[in-house]
Amino acid sequence: MTVTDAPAGDAPAPEPSFAREEGRWTHQWKELYEEVITSGLCTGCSACVISCPHDVIGYEHREGGYKPFHLEEELGLADCVHGEKGCTSCTRACPRFRDWEPTADEHLFGRLREKEEISGISEQVLLVRAADDHVHELGQDGGLVSAILIWLLDEGYIDGALVSYLEGDGSTWRAKPGVATNREEVLAAAGSRYTYCANWLAYDEAVERGLKDLALVGMGCQTSSPPVMWARKIGKVGKPVKFNIGLLCSKTFDDRIFDELFDAKYGIKREQIKKMNIKGVFQIWTHDGEYHEVPLKECHAWTREGCNHCPDFAAEHADISTGGIGKFNDYTLTVVRTELGREVMTRMIKAGLVEVKPAEEDPAAIALMDRLARVSRNRWPDTAIGFPKVMTPPPPKKKKAAAPAAPAPASDAQPSEVTPGSQES
Repeated sequence: MTVTDAPAGDAPAPEPSFAREEGRWTHQWKELYEEVITSGLCTGCSACVISCPHDVIGYEHREGGYKPFHLEEELGLADCVHGEKGCTSCTRACPRFRDWEPTADEHLFGRLREKEEISGISEQVLLVRAADDHVHELGQDGGLVSAILIWLLDEGYIDGALVSYLEGDGSTWRAKPGVATNREEVLAAAGSRYTYCANWLAYDEAVERGLKDLALVGMGCQTSSPPVMWARKIGKVGKPVKFNIGLLCSKTFDDRIFDELFDAKYGIKREQIKKMNIKGVFQIWTHDGEYHEVPLKECHAWTREGCNHCPDFAAEHADISTGGIGKFNDYTLTVVRTELGREVMTRMIKAGLVEVKPAEEDPAAIALMDRLARVSRNRWPDTAIGFPKVMTPPPPKKKKAAAPAAPAPASDAQPSEVTPGSQES
């Protein structure tokens, strides 16, 4: 797909046109390595790793890693013997290769997104929280993701979910991919990490345990891969994913932020941290009852490389996308995108398992979601082969005449940035 250049003068830029991939799909690791892995587009979602039928793509799930690499020596890092023979699984799975966005849009919704749909195609936007107080308490904000997974398991929609846990007793705050198959395992995975976790890597464990119907929980970079796999006919890898839960996400941070910023500057050690959140600042609660705030601008240096060009804040290809933004700290802003997502949400509401407010009760949250979605979409470089529509910034507001200074009233100020991490709200 291509985007034409904007015309000179004040005429509006033409809509991007998407050139569909035609003919037999022949793209292999060689193209993926050049166009995605080494170009800065790779988010480290690991979809190519778990889809490789020859097990020749490696992945280091640790700080400084989070990027796939080729294992065979014969053709080196940049090419693949199996790809030369016709294997194309890695490019079929990649949610950042070529026409990934229109491919996923058309598969899920039967159309491309409109220019006005800044946060992606959706059916409804709600404010939702888990009705179960225990589930709500363990969740990051509204506990919605935990509530959905528990209900999907109870109702037989799924028999497992690809999620993230913390290593050991959690004191290291290092996330690891895992599988949840019951209420206890779901609740053990609750909460946000803010460092990356490639939840797709738990797929092999799920297969080994004989699970056939899965939910995937992840940021947009992960949840775009199932519909891309389905549309590109990758085969059996994508088939078990029956429900897709996306997390609103601006970025995640490299694990080094704990030692190099939180500890080195603020004296907050990993093992002292009880809970973290981001609401305009990086909020940290410690086990001794103390509360700390770290300015987000100080955290940017630890932004994970794979997030710098990611255009998807709102997890636009999930069945349900959700994140803790807005003035209601105990509710989750929830975007219902697909017919399946609506079915699940409707049934959970009727069963009294979630409490719902109209999103119109917090218009600033919707505006913030759209603003952050716009910012993210403009990260996508115009040098990429085939790129999604770029949402240009809105026109600047006219400056008002200066007024006499007055004390600022209290307000429900919205966060300037949201970076939900590798697990749920």
